[in-house]
Amino acid sequence: MTARSRQQSMEENRSKLIAAARKAFALKGFSAASMDDLTASVGLTRGALYHNFGDKKGLLAAVVSQVDAEIALRAKQIAASAGDDWNRLLAEGIAYIEMALEPEVQRIVLLDGPAFLGDPGHWPSQNLCLAETRKAVAAMIAKGIIKPLDVEAVSRLLNGAAFNAALWVAASDAPEDTLSKATETFRALANGLLVRTAQD
Repeated sequence: MTARSRQQSMEENRSKLIAAARKAFALKGFSAASMDDLTASVGLTRGALYHNFGDKKGLLAAVVSQVDAEIALRAKQIAASAGDDWNRLLAEGIAYIEMALEPEVQRIVLLDGPAFLGDPGHWPSQNLCLAETRKAVAAMIAKGIIKPLDVEAVSRLLNGAAFNAALWVAASDAPEDTLSKATETFRALANGLLVRTAQD
């Protein structure tokens, strides 16, 4: 087997394991998902799992990263038609919160992710979101849309508010009702960052 085909085989195995784990974690949750059943379902062994991810928690991190990156991209796509820079940023945050109603997102990213992987602030997917928010905020401060505040502080608080609102929705006994409260309040808090003109 050439180095190229070996690398390709490893990538295929990694993709198979992530897909199988994503399905198992969404259906059963991280704790209840059996690694033997998961690996057997794609014709691989525990050895392949350990080789690619280190352990079960490493596999969860890969799945969380994939799902979180997908919902961030979907939120951006949903927000693309929201009008100006500010309304796109606001719509993106609200779309992210709304996805907390989706069972896969709830279980993998918002419930099991923080419970087993710790602070989402250390997740690569959340750091990518933060970097995007930072760019958007810096541009809007330069244009005089957002008040001249610290870019890092604004970006972290906006992202943190959206993520924590999504956590609240995911853990709620009445998620639809909680979503309504969360998005209304997120919008009100975020609007406090805007520069107000004499006409406002």
